[in-house]
Amino acid sequence: MKNLSHISRAALLATLVVSLAACSVLESDKIDYKSAGKAPTLEVPPDLSQLSRENRYAVPGGAVTANAYQAGAANAPGIPTAVANIGDVRMERSGTQRWIVINRSPDQLWDPVKDFWQESGFLLTTEQRNLGIMETDWAENRAKLPQDIIRGTLGKLVDSVYSTGELDRFRTRLERTPTGTEIFISHRGMQEVYNNSRQDQTVWQPRPSDPELETEFLRRLMVKLGVTQEQSKILAATTAPSKTATVANVGGQPVVQISEGFDRAWRRVGLALDRTGFTVEDRDRSAGIYYVRYVTPNPDKKEPGFFGKLFGSSDKNEAPIKFRILVKGGQGESTIVSVLNANGAPETSANAQRIVQVIADDLK
Repeated sequence: MKNLSHISRAALLATLVVSLAACSVLESDKIDYKSAGKAPTLEVPPDLSQLSRENRYAVPGGAVTANAYQAGAANAPGIPTAVANIGDVRMERSGTQRWIVINRSPDQLWDPVKDFWQESGFLLTTEQRNLGIMETDWAENRAKLPQDIIRGTLGKLVDSVYSTGELDRFRTRLERTPTGTEIFISHRGMQEVYNNSRQDQTVWQPRPSDPELETEFLRRLMVKLGVTQEQSKILAATTAPSKTATVANVGGQPVVQISEGFDRAWRRVGLALDRTGFTVEDRDRSAGIYYVRYVTPNPDKKEPGFFGKLFGSSDKNEAPIKFRILVKGGQGESTIVSVLNANGAPETSANAQRIVQVIADDLK
């Protein structure tokens, strides 16, 4: 009985050690992305010319200009709701939205930011240096796979069998300011779901953006830009309440009313557009206009997503509908966001109502 009792305690201890080891893996490394494509080595950058053969996520048309980005026409930023800074890097936050402010030019930051995403396991499917926009491909966070003995023993063999049923992609936008650059990272997610009662077929559908993932990648990017691990955690921990954003009707047109001045409202609306699947084709900060269109986010293109059904076209040969998002500052801490059609006239259709609602929901 004594020997059996000793064996039982030893087995229990071994089980506890294995369980704690699994937990430690989850706590220490919550992000482990592997691109859906062939990941590049750090020594040899990916041959971006090959990406042109895969055009599912490419932005149609040629290069476009961005007046505010190239000319640096941004106004001086106002007093932020919450700011923490170390050296020439600081992080600002409003609600669930965060972004980096750094006293370096976009030209100085472009290559380090590009290297950061490649080192994080992603390929870049969009690089528009003139707009300050880069976007990753769809990738799976392998850290969400079961951290058990079987996977630990068989390694890559089990990885090829397991799937999380989730994909993520990230858009990075660099905005020029009079003193440097603001860096925004937005997340878009997809999940695989059954589309029939027999559960033998699946489709990819959008899932909500993850502000925690955005914050973690912003934190890691700060480390890439010279901030220590400890300092980056301090910056990322800064909290701030979000300002009010409500949907209203002004002169028969649906609008979003934001209780913030133009500078911060401009930043937050841009991040909301990135998060919710709009492609910003151009922007003119001096006029307060984002030129946008919507791209259905489905990786396999088998079925349109929720927003694709709202704003997309049923005819594949028909050009997508384009809009202008007007951000107009009022008196004091007040800004109005409205939707214009491609010609710049006020949009009063059901699409306009849906768009302002989507923006308002993300700003909460």
